[in-house]
Amino acid sequence: MSFSDSETSSHGTEYRNFKHVSRDRLLHEMLGSSGSGDSRSSWKVLIMDKVTVKVMSSTCKMADITDQGVSLVEDLFRRRQPLPTMDAIYFIQPSKENVVMFLSDMSGREPLYRKAYVYFSSPIPKDLVARIKNDTSVIPRIGALGEMNLEYFPIDSQGFVTDHERALEELFGESAQNSRRTDACLNVMATRIATVFASLKEFPFVRYRAPKGRDASTTNFRELVPEKLATAIWNNITMYRSSIPNFPQKETCELLILDRSVDQIAPVIHEWTYDAMCHDLLDMDGNKYVHEVPSKSGGPPEKKEVLLEDQDPVWLELRHTHIADASERLHDRFTNFVSKNKAAQMEQRDGGELSTRDLQKMVQALPQYNEQKERLSIHVEIAGELNKVIKETGLRELGQLEQDLVFGDAGTKEMIHFLRTKQDTAGENKLRLMMIYASVYPEKFEGDKAAKLMQLAKLSPEDMKAVKNMRMLEGSEKRKASSGSFSLKFDSQKKGKAARQDRTGEEETWQLFRFYPVIEELVEKMCKGDLPKDDYQCMNSPQPATREVNGSSARNAPPKTAESTNPRSVRSRRTPNWARSRTSDDGYSSDSNLRSFSTDFKNMGQRIFVFIIGGATRSELRVCHKLTSKLRREVVLGTTSLDDPPQYITKLKLLSEKELSVDSLRI
Repeated sequence: MSFSDSETSSHGTEYRNFKHVSRDRLLHEMLGSSGSGDSRSSWKVLIMDKVTVKVMSSTCKMADITDQGVSLVEDLFRRRQPLPTMDAIYFIQPSKENVVMFLSDMSGREPLYRKAYVYFSSPIPKDLVARIKNDTSVIPRIGALGEMNLEYFPIDSQGFVTDHERALEELFGESAQNSRRTDACLNVMATRIATVFASLKEFPFVRYRAPKGRDASTTNFRELVPEKLATAIWNNITMYRSSIPNFPQKETCELLILDRSVDQIAPVIHEWTYDAMCHDLLDMDGNKYVHEVPSKSGGPPEKKEVLLEDQDPVWLELRHTHIADASERLHDRFTNFVSKNKAAQMEQRDGGELSTRDLQKMVQALPQYNEQKERLSIHVEIAGELNKVIKETGLRELGQLEQDLVFGDAGTKEMIHFLRTKQDTAGENKLRLMMIYASVYPEKFEGDKAAKLMQLAKLSPEDMKAVKNMRMLEGSEKRKASSGSFSLKFDSQKKGKAARQDRTGEEETWQLFRFYPVIEELVEKMCKGDLPKDDYQCMNSPQPATREVNGSSARNAPPKTAESTNPRSVRSRRTPNWARSRTSDDGYSSDSNLRSFSTDFKNMGQRIFVFIIGGATRSELRVCHKLTSKLRREVVLGTTSLDDPPQYITKLKLLSEKELSVDSLRI
């Protein structure tokens, strides 16, 4: 077997962010290293299966692939035209079916391709290696046979999924009791997570959320899921340590494995950032936003798709800002753009005579002007649509109650008043409010109280399944009340009836921006070495040296950040003196995220990985970006799926169903 040997981990001399490493490995280690050296054919065919297609498409663009000499991308299981003068790169999973298909392509007197460069997405079993070697007609036609160990799906520069949309049902549903399906789900999940560390050449301390009790008679299988996953990941990583050249022998990073029960408020509360609101309130398909543009032929408006992704500098700057902040910035950006951009100024003139010099400048600026104007216009349109939905649905008042419940500033009285006076509130929003209320006041759902609340909120029994099924994620049956109804214990550290405490040392912020997910506190505690060892156990006990702040190695720990102790306002919107950057004539920030991105990761500490079983939220992804800047350690979020509130609620309702319909998850 051949393996790549690049220095990509945070313990090396060059630091590259998580997604950058993944992209470089696919493009350069796999596609770029497969040249035959024969000038007769510099173009190659790339052959993938359904999983590796997802890996490639989530990491690279088609232009990146063609730049590496790939002229054709093919499906392994589709009938393909023979191209005997071209080389083929196979990027496939190490399954029996895939190996059989590959051997069929390359064996016999007339193989489909001249030479095959075969790369597996995860470790290949020895019996499949033997099967390949036993085919004597194929061996001479193999240019490379290696393990890429890259079978995860980046969703962000600091986030990835294992593509387990049914993880909640398979691991926490009524049928999740040590079944074969459960074990298979955990094994595939562990394999894919382990390839993250193989790809980055990182050796983690593997920590996991431990079950509350170690008594087998009272510990529910659901409580053991993080431990089972941690064990499977550890087994994979220890294999990598002995099989991959230059793989670190000492720990270089930290991994914390959690499940969705650690925070059941984050998936349903309204998050007020631009990114989260786009996916929560607009009818988007993944990262695609569809809007109407005037028809060039003069007919009805045409629909156009726009991708909200990292390549868009406006999106990159605004995605984690409060919607009010984003709207204000967009207004200023657009005004500044029109006032400073020469082409825009000329377009606004009232037909006055233009000098030759003015015409020359206009022609030179026009292509860039059109592109930037269109980009800004799209985001102005999106922000306007979001603010319209917020106003029409009365979301500000609902959002205020949600956050007041979480922070202990509202209770049953306020909840009942809202349900009685705001009966036109959308059913989904009332359900989300009810789930937050159940998290903070579990005793209100004992006995027949749940039915009365359901009646007051006018929620259907189907809707109430989401609230009742929250107990399945919490684990042990011993947490049920003696009456037979369920109770919820979401945060053992909460004081009074507050599920969150206001963060000290945070700058003044916008109204409705108080909420933060639990993982923010957990990551900070882990970074300081304050995470309770009994509650979050470690597969490999950390050595004291890794906790030193002033040790000889700067990568072992981040510098401590001084925090302000001044109280902050959480009631009123902050004054509009957010740090406005100097802007260039093109209307963009002269010190935008894109321009400073290359320097953001210099002198970083060890990476921190957080994996959430059962789905993660956009607020949790946002927190990872925030903590990366704050802690000077790249925080990478992994999860089984990235869920917006409607998706999560649908999955939660189906926990009590015997069989889950995949179609029902496509919301």
